[in-house]
Amino acid sequence: MARLIRPLVYTLLVGAAIGGLYTAADPERLDIDQSVRASASGQFVRLNDGYTHYELGGPPQGRLVVLAAGLSVPYYIWDPTFAALIQAGFRVLRYDYYGRGYSDRPDLAYTQDVYVRQLAGLLDALGLRDPIDLAGLSFGGSVVTSFADRYPNRVRSLVYVDPSFRTPYRVSVVERVPILWNFLTAVFEERWWADAQLDDFLHPDRFPDWPDRYRVQLQYRGFRRVQRSTNVNNAAVDQDPELKRVGQHPRPVLAFWGKEDNAVPIEFSSTLLQAMTRTRLVTVESAGHLPHWERPDAVHPVWIAFLHQ
Repeated sequence: MARLIRPLVYTLLVGAAIGGLYTAADPERLDIDQSVRASASGQFVRLNDGYTHYELGGPPQGRLVVLAAGLSVPYYIWDPTFAALIQAGFRVLRYDYYGRGYSDRPDLAYTQDVYVRQLAGLLDALGLRDPIDLAGLSFGGSVVTSFADRYPNRVRSLVYVDPSFRTPYRVSVVERVPILWNFLTAVFEERWWADAQLDDFLHPDRFPDWPDRYRVQLQYRGFRRVQRSTNVNNAAVDQDPELKRVGQHPRPVLAFWGKEDNAVPIEFSSTLLQAMTRTRLVTVESAGHLPHWERPDAVHPVWIAFLHQ
């Protein structure tokens, strides 16, 4: 009997230890509910897939500029641009993708269509149906390209800030096993995601509060799951045909690129320039992946002049 019980006891002890390690390491301990939404800044609207957190500022009759964020950072990534465009008299909309910031984290496959559907639904829900000036940062570049391809008549102009576009890639064996990926990421990786955001700057010492701002969203359940789903469900997507179709439209296109960007090096700008030959490329000196933060003086005046023209 002892020989039969001993392996079972060991198994239970190991399982308890693993479960305890996971529980202790997992930063996602809260749910986004009505009390969380009530305490957050900005506004919320319920769309088909859940609540979307957004902020709409500027004069009601101003020309509308919509800002799409990067892969995982909430809409605060647009703080300086949001303020500059409002100061210039534009109406500006920014929002959190599903699974980021204070937007809901619905349990679904996060394909590119989800991001396009969210933006279209947000505009419709707010009654914003006139053509917009649409801007995308990093991953947001892929989102606004897909949106412009799907709804060409809704986009007046495009602005890209260090954009990335979807190309096929391989999904790791670990990512294909959700329970294993979830455990390993929670225990060994997720806690470092906030600090890693500083790599987007050429001068990270100028932004000491950046990791803490990012860390807020990590406490809400579903953030990690959404990151995996986005990566796994878009591995086969190639946006090259979309880029070429969008490039055939006569709308004006402006692109900013930090010269010292290590996340999406400026050499990748050739993809955009070849697909959209009318693109005006502005190389921003002394800036990394977020030139609108490190060199707002080189970005916002040019952006505002582009919109006025």
